[in-house]
Amino acid sequence: MLCPIVHRFNFGGMDILAQVLDRVRLGGTLLFHFELGHPWRLELPVRPYALFHYVSRGSATLALGHGQEIQMTEGDFVVITRGQPHAFYSDRRAKPLRIMDIDRLSPRLGVVRHGSRAKPLSTMICGNFTVSRPRLGSVLELLPPVLLLKPTADGGWLEAILRRMVTEFALERPGQRVALSRLTEVLFVEVLRSWIASLSPGQGGWLGAISDPHIGPALKLIHENPERPWTLSDLGQRVGLGRSVFSARFTKLVGQSMHRYVIERRMAEAAFLLETSDEPIARIAGKVGYETAAAFSKLFHRHHGVSPGRYRISRRSDSGERQGDFQEAAVAD
Repeated sequence: MLCPIVHRFNFGGMDILAQVLDRVRLGGTLLFHFELGHPWRLELPVRPYALFHYVSRGSATLALGHGQEIQMTEGDFVVITRGQPHAFYSDRRAKPLRIMDIDRLSPRLGVVRHGSRAKPLSTMICGNFTVSRPRLGSVLELLPPVLLLKPTADGGWLEAILRRMVTEFALERPGQRVALSRLTEVLFVEVLRSWIASLSPGQGGWLGAISDPHIGPALKLIHENPERPWTLSDLGQRVGLGRSVFSARFTKLVGQSMHRYVIERRMAEAAFLLETSDEPIARIAGKVGYETAAAFSKLFHRHHGVSPGRYRISRRSDSGERQGDFQEAAVAD
């Protein structure tokens, strides 16, 4: 549900989310603005990034793998978080339009007309979310493969952001790509907020746990000081819980033990420092809580599959990697 965020986050919860999103190099853009006349069918191939679709008018059936179908109506917003192949249609028997076959009649406006001119007409706004630091981009991995948000009376922010994106997309002004990327970031944050607000206890991993009055502050402490030798007793005492109760609550809400979470947090911080700084590996090891570079390197290799040095080289050489512009990729396909 698209819900307001009211009294759901503890004092440190959103700080954690902001820190993670600041570091993942989140991007994206508006891709297509469809005007669809019954009968119609769209087919989208597998993509290496998340795709979002908003039904701004009419209705559509979303078809996924294994025969799964979702009926979408006006105001529905869906995120295909793993980029898996999917299709939309008003009639499953209609001749499919593959995205890579699109020949825009009005490329500047980005409007793609498909199907007949017969009613009912449907319109859809489609785009993508990209993350270029996958280790810190685990936010997307915590989301369900298909995230459907239904409209509510106070969900006007979604329509407002998307309409602004459509307007920006239609005007070839300086800074257009940056503007669209920033608008996409805002859209993604609002989607996350709405999804987090809808979670029940134990859902959503650490994203869901940041709203808990005990585990939220504990996560904040770990994120602020991953290098500290945190223990269950220490953290439990700081958030007002006994060791065993804290341990059970942390594992239940986050989905993994505190010890495992601390290691993952350290490895994520180390990866970020390797990619964004020129600090020696030994110094980075100390910053994430390891006394020797050897101990750090061994654990880093186990976690990331490569040594710290090789990770730094590969990420630096990949610094100019493609941001996942769907339109260019579609043509290339």
